[in-house]
Amino acid sequence: MRLNSQQIKLGVGHTLLRLMPLILMGSLTLATFWMVQKNQPAEKSLLERVRIHEPDYIIYDGALSTLSEQGTTKYRVLGNKVTHYDDDASIDIDKPRMRLFQPDKAPVTVKSDIGHLDGDLTILDLIGNASIFRPAQAETATERATAQMLATSSYYKVLINDDIIETDKPITLQQGMSIMRSTDGGTFNNIEQSMTLSGQVKGRIERGPRSTE
Repeated sequence: MRLNSQQIKLGVGHTLLRLMPLILMGSLTLATFWMVQKNQPAEKSLLERVRIHEPDYIIYDGALSTLSEQGTTKYRVLGNKVTHYDDDASIDIDKPRMRLFQPDKAPVTVKSDIGHLDGDLTILDLIGNASIFRPAQAETATERATAQMLATSSYYKVLINDDIIETDKPITLQQGMSIMRSTDGGTFNNIEQSMTLSGQVKGRIERGPRSTE
């Protein structure tokens, strides 16, 4: 039996009419699914959720100490608020105060407004009103007498394993009655307890009063 073009068109038209409800329902379902997906916040993967930089514990008036091979305290870090982060094991510290100890030498205190200790406990960044303070030390059998020292800056980086404190920010150094200022920072060596200034250095050096017998 032969079908002319008019009969074919009519057959296709009837078929489309019968399928139209299904087509409409399918289109509506797809449109609804698309709108829901578009307006729903993207769900974070498990890895992304785990690595969110959020504190896992907070300690008030906390302290962290490290011992030397001889069992004595090598350094101690104190803070009004110590915040530990699980994703990278780093620590933020409010009002950090760090004390560095050397045998037969006066302990050195470093402090600032804000501190950040990396996850390996090797670098302490001190930000805002940072200072290095070493009290005066009387002469001993192995060490000569030293005057009080205060070095202030806006930032210090403490390289804990190297016993070095450094900065590339301007420093004001006061030692005894002398005062010096550097433009490009400097380095404090805790083992030798000496400060080296960088860049342009200006100031005055004054000797203390001589002792009389």
